[in-house]
Amino acid sequence: MRLRVALLATVLVAGPAGPAGAGPLDEKRIASASVRTPPEDQRGTEQTFLTFPEWFLVHSPAEYAAYVRTHTPSAFPFLGHIRQFWQSYAAVSGAANEGYPFNFGYHVMIMVIGSSTSVEYALRSAYENLVGRLSEATQDGSATPEDAYGARVAQEYVDFIRVKPWYEFDFAARLAGLWRDTPLTGPDAIRRWERKYALTTEYAVKAAYGWAIGLATQASYDAAAETTVVVLDRAPEDAVRNTLAQLKLLKPLYHGEMLASVPRYQAFTDYAAALAFQGVEFVEIAGNRGPILVSVVTDRPAGTSWGPARVLFEQPVLSDPGKTRVALVVPVGKLSGLLRGLSAQGVVLEHVYDY
Repeated sequence: MRLRVALLATVLVAGPAGPAGAGPLDEKRIASASVRTPPEDQRGTEQTFLTFPEWFLVHSPAEYAAYVRTHTPSAFPFLGHIRQFWQSYAAVSGAANEGYPFNFGYHVMIMVIGSSTSVEYALRSAYENLVGRLSEATQDGSATPEDAYGARVAQEYVDFIRVKPWYEFDFAARLAGLWRDTPLTGPDAIRRWERKYALTTEYAVKAAYGWAIGLATQASYDAAAETTVVVLDRAPEDAVRNTLAQLKLLKPLYHGEMLASVPRYQAFTDYAAALAFQGVEFVEIAGNRGPILVSVVTDRPAGTSWGPARVLFEQPVLSDPGKTRVALVVPVGKLSGLLRGLSAQGVVLEHVYDY
């Protein structure tokens, strides 16, 4: 990913035949088959696991943005999200170390972003639970223009980081908009000026930090690939291709299979679901035939059967009691069957972690 320095077994077995809930040994056996993806388009299997902590730093702001639409920030579980980040990192790190190469650079990057986010969230929790709660006590109960502005920017930020690096988000423009678009006078003056101070500090610090990270990233890393090369069991029909503008058919392979490219990051999830709904199966993704990580958000109880997938870990959605994030591991060849089953059961697909 770009961020450097997101049932019933009877339905889910609709994918290719094979043992349900394949374990790590089965996944490695599947992965050992002859690979058709060109070497330059292959990526390590361990990356499907190690991208989860990066995407958690998309999922967490998404939860925050949804929460502050109807709640004040002081009640958001910042400290719980710190705990969940490191717990999920431990889980995916263990999976990535099950016979796959140790990706030193990725682990270092995760430690850096995890540590910086932990500091940020700890400071925000302390501030909101002290100063934020005191200012809340002075308002009449309705959201101030500054609260509404902060909630709107939080959603804009989430929409942005689903497709681009966080440090490219224009915090400076949002800072200017805060002072331009919210009035200087009016009711709830204490709360409003406290929010102006809090948001000004947040946007200014992130604008400066993002600028520095952007320079460091450009100096240290080559531009990340924008696409993922896949092998499909067949070429999608014209009607499907017409709805997927970034799907490119590269060349036909043996037995009707098709080498193709699709966009990475959040768009990969959308494209994978669209292809699955049309009955297209994945043979390889970035040169991988073994495990791929998928996360869903569900209100189903623990112990639910997920057909061809095995559960890597579960964590409650702290801002939405009753919901659980479930991280599932499924062989690439059974990904489409899993996605069709999730849709049939009304389970929210959160992300497919495409290496």
